[in-house]
Amino acid sequence: MSEILNPSELLYPEAFLSPLAIDEAVMRALEEDLGRAGDVTSIATIPDRTPARAVMVARQAGVIAGLPLAVAAFHALSPDIAIDANVKDGAVVAKGAKLLTIAGSARSVLAGERTALNFVGRLSGVATLTASFVKQTAGTKLRICCTRKTTPGLRALEKYAVRCGGGFNHRFGLDDAILIKDNHIAVAGGVKAVLERARKHAGHLVKIEIEVDTLDQLRDVLSTGMADVVLLDNMDIATLKEAVKIANGKVVLEVSGGVTPASVAEIAKTGVDYASSGALTHSAPNFDVALDIDI
Repeated sequence: MSEILNPSELLYPEAFLSPLAIDEAVMRALEEDLGRAGDVTSIATIPDRTPARAVMVARQAGVIAGLPLAVAAFHALSPDIAIDANVKDGAVVAKGAKLLTIAGSARSVLAGERTALNFVGRLSGVATLTASFVKQTAGTKLRICCTRKTTPGLRALEKYAVRCGGGFNHRFGLDDAILIKDNHIAVAGGVKAVLERARKHAGHLVKIEIEVDTLDQLRDVLSTGMADVVLLDNMDIATLKEAVKIANGKVVLEVSGGVTPASVAEIAKTGVDYASSGALTHSAPNFDVALDIDI
């Protein structure tokens, strides 16, 4: 049994999740659950210093994410709690797989149980759903991306979970790229006007993406030569194929709207570069995971 298991040891190696984000999320969740009086049930029924050993188990098959937060939650309640990890984030597991073994103060194990399970259940759900999208794109260049449709306060965590499932991240916020949508175009006075303003403002490292609804808009964008990426919004497969021909590699093409596990395979065959789906984060079902006391 490990004396100390650093949460960073369990992070998915191809994605960054700040230790500060882990600590902030964990402390906020523990404060929400323990309130002012702590786990009154465990305090009332279990003598202090009673030891316990528990196993976190996956009750379904899928892709795991969130284990570093579970470890941080238990350590926040009991720094000397001992945890062994059977897998790391990003692992594909079968139903019944053991994820973590936790040993230490029974009160601390039980007080941290729900917070730990909530993080692993939520983030593994995102990772598992993402993996189902990615699976449909095998053999193509298409990359699956998330959006800003995330749970308030959990964006960094949920975008990390998307990476654990094999997806890629779109913008983390309004401040890291220029994405011109239909409302921006309408207010600014048209495609050319909005792109001229964006290009004048953007630094040399800032990409400009613009959303189009029609092939005529796509042609207008290409004629300016000022966009790096074009977002093809809610276009059917035939229109997407035509858009790829029109663009002819001059810009990166992204698809949004109607991107589902059932449709993404056909979208990938059109030759577009990216497909983004808010469902990866806003509609991911919770992953079934449990903590069983090992008697």
